[in-house]
Amino acid sequence: MEATTCNGSVDSTPVFYLVGIPSLPEFFFLPMFFIFLLFYLLILTGNALILVAVVAEPILHKPMYFFLINLSALDILFTTTTIPKMLSLFLLRDHFLSFPSCLLQMYLFQSFTCSEAFLLVVMAYDRYVAICRPLHYPVYMTPQTNAALAASAWLTALLLPVPAVVKTSQMAYNNIAYIYHCFCDHFALVQASCSDTTPQTLMGFCIAMVVSFLPLLLVLLSYVHILASVLRIRSREGRSKAFSTCSSHLLVVGTYYSSIAVAYVAYRANLPLDFHIMGNVAYAILTPILNPLIYTLRNKDVKAAIMKIAYLKNQAGTG
Repeated sequence: MEATTCNGSVDSTPVFYLVGIPSLPEFFFLPMFFIFLLFYLLILTGNALILVAVVAEPILHKPMYFFLINLSALDILFTTTTIPKMLSLFLLRDHFLSFPSCLLQMYLFQSFTCSEAFLLVVMAYDRYVAICRPLHYPVYMTPQTNAALAASAWLTALLLPVPAVVKTSQMAYNNIAYIYHCFCDHFALVQASCSDTTPQTLMGFCIAMVVSFLPLLLVLLSYVHILASVLRIRSREGRSKAFSTCSSHLLVVGTYYSSIAVAYVAYRANLPLDFHIMGNVAYAILTPILNPLIYTLRNKDVKAAIMKIAYLKNQAGTG
């Protein structure tokens, strides 16, 4: 992959220097390492538990849980894209990242961000069919349909960031380009360039609109229909049961878009750069760490499956 430096040369490839959190004193690096390590281990453990529980427990072999394990696998991949490098930065002071590695990290971060948004739409559609078309649910949500919906979410997300990555790779950078972030975020890379940033900023804005607002609109549309159907249920118990099947997904959607809102406000408001960086880092960590908690605490079936696995493991250990 050839890159252009700010003097127009293509003979040397730029190297990116991740500044991290600019005003963070070095004696805080080690505590930050342990904090992010703890978050990473919780994300890996929580999402791995959901994966094992859904695969091992036949009662969870349903469309809703098929999409849930896609979400759990995504959260593991999403955080593995960024957190290991952040841990290396805080523990080993490893600030440098090669040009291809930085672009790959940016591409994967954007792809997995898109995947999360699209999977949440697919999960909303699943809840819509379950509540608004219950008699047609086995016909609409076949294993083939579920696989096609999940594959569409993943493939669309893998393709959507490609233009932004290609355009970013064609921008000019200093031999050592300073990235004011903890990882290779698209906006941070654009800001580090000495090229005209207007086209890239506009492209980033358009992708953000497609990834954030279009999926949110589809999720809200699904829940408008769900709410209308639930309100037509006469019994209080029936309405409560219908709402309970959506509560976990609604909380995950709320968490996801709240973290986006935090990152957006930190970027748009007249705040120090550190707040922008931390807002983006919170967005990268908050949803993956809360998703397993929401589904294990709010969903009786998942909680029961995890307890059963823990019990069997304990019995095997004592036996």
